[in-house]
Amino acid sequence: MIEPRKTPPPVPLLGAGDIRRLAAELNLRPTKTLGQNFVIDGNTIRRIVASAQLGAFETVLEVGPGLGSLTLGLLDAAERVVAVEIDPVLAAKLPATVASWRPERTEALDVVLADAMRVTHLPRQPTALVANLPYNVAVPVVLNLLERFPTLRSGLVMVQDEVADRLAAVPGSKIYGVPSVKAAWYSSMEKAGTVGMNVFWPAPKIASGLVRFTRREPPATTASRTEVFAVIDAAFAQRRKTLRAALAGWAGSPVLAEQALRRAGIDPTARGEVLGITAYARIAEAKAAATTAG
Repeated sequence: MIEPRKTPPPVPLLGAGDIRRLAAELNLRPTKTLGQNFVIDGNTIRRIVASAQLGAFETVLEVGPGLGSLTLGLLDAAERVVAVEIDPVLAAKLPATVASWRPERTEALDVVLADAMRVTHLPRQPTALVANLPYNVAVPVVLNLLERFPTLRSGLVMVQDEVADRLAAVPGSKIYGVPSVKAAWYSSMEKAGTVGMNVFWPAPKIASGLVRFTRREPPATTASRTEVFAVIDAAFAQRRKTLRAALAGWAGSPVLAEQALRRAGIDPTARGEVLGITAYARIAEAKAAATTAG
């Protein structure tokens, strides 16, 4: 008789008791300002890592590793982890936690004490971004990192569920807006699931969402990213108005806005929520061409 193959037990990850013990050692009280909600459930960590679809040779950028819950899971799946942490106490503790829980992987971790909104240099070029991001800065952090580190080819971020929906929204939907369009400049984004509140300590008051992205080339255009993003900001500043009216200030007048829109092949009576990133690039390019010609 052939005995059934035994499944090896999962590699241990930090649980609720471990997280609270580490926090007590550091005399740490999670702050809302830094968006410190630590994952205390190992199965959630495994789910996040699996959803990120990491290759064995990835160098993963993790923003806000906190007490190391996700860091350990990422070290199990990827070749290296570069962890960017703004809190000096947490940044100093992370290597010791990894040494205790994954002693064979200590050399695979780089810890960078920095604000992810301002970091310009990393010790290694990251190929993937996987992070549990603070709700209040999630969108600007994602956009900033995609802009600063072109080697980021894919990733998965956990954000406020509503933000996850907006990042993955498509033109024409009610929640489509500035985050949706700007994210599309860099990548395709899709919702990869939701995460309940009870897997965090302290528990947030709202659910979280997982967003997976794959980088792609921006639209072919002679307009710069800054010029295209200026059109997007103007269009959604008054999203209930037609593009002719909403872009009047950006173009210089309603007449000039209409001229740019028609030159770009866009109906001036349309609203910004129906346009994709390529259309916004055409509008920016049309205005730049008109300025040059003038």
